[in-house]
Amino acid sequence: MLGLETNKALQMIKAAEEGGYGFPGVVSYNIETIVAAVRAAEAKRSPVQILLFPWAIDYSDGLLVKAAAAAAHSASVPITVHLDHAQDEDIIKKAADAGGFDSIMIDMSHFEKEENLSKTAKLVQYCHDRGIATEAEPGRMEGGEDGVQDTGNLEGLLTTPEEANRFITTGIDFLAPAFGNLHGHYGAVENIKLDFDRLDRIRHSTKGRVHLVLHGTNDFPDGIMQGCVKYGMTRCNVNDLAIYKYNRYIAENAGKVPLTTLMEDGTKLIQECIEHQMDVMGGTGKV
Repeated sequence: MLGLETNKALQMIKAAEEGGYGFPGVVSYNIETIVAAVRAAEAKRSPVQILLFPWAIDYSDGLLVKAAAAAAHSASVPITVHLDHAQDEDIIKKAADAGGFDSIMIDMSHFEKEENLSKTAKLVQYCHDRGIATEAEPGRMEGGEDGVQDTGNLEGLLTTPEEANRFITTGIDFLAPAFGNLHGHYGAVENIKLDFDRLDRIRHSTKGRVHLVLHGTNDFPDGIMQGCVKYGMTRCNVNDLAIYKYNRYIAENAGKVPLTTLMEDGTKLIQECIEHQMDVMGGTGKV
């Protein structure tokens, strides 16, 4: 595991684990979401991570990464930038070399287990050599979302404590277990079937050697999110939970109001959603 003194993302997540609270990792596709995440963090005095997919690097030739990094570094509260679901070795190395990211998720879950472990270990070392914390996903979560490769015909595989411990040997700092959570939408709350007993076993088996982070929260009601934090989740990724009001507003008002108004009002709606999640996860007032 990377030394705590060298990496802000690791410091934030360790503090959340020790304090028994969580904070959002906000999936960000545009400048409105980045601005909203910073404003929410400062308003609530909560940590936050800005999450970018590799798409952000390709789409803007790194400009969105630079904007996120500048926003994080100038904030009055701890904010870090994370590259989520990096599924290509070349893009991981490019991101690690370019700077701007405090942590990178090395997602080799589309490979079979042994190749997944081997590739992950090599890329973890590459990132650590550059002072970047790392994350991996033992098992395989079903589904997909914008910016994340769908697992397609590959069967979803729930994480076992044994598999989690095998991944720890790669040197990862954060572990994203699959315990019934999935990428994309669940369709209805009753379709959310999380195995908290499994998560508890993973937590106790890995405690002190890796930090748990949560993926797949679309459609989560507050109680389920709080249950995940109770069972040891620290950074909890939010995608639709951060932008559903924004999406609805854009759909209803695009072309009807000035673009600047659309952006400003949309940013406020995203901030409102992020602030709510900070309250739900218990990170409000922690920094």
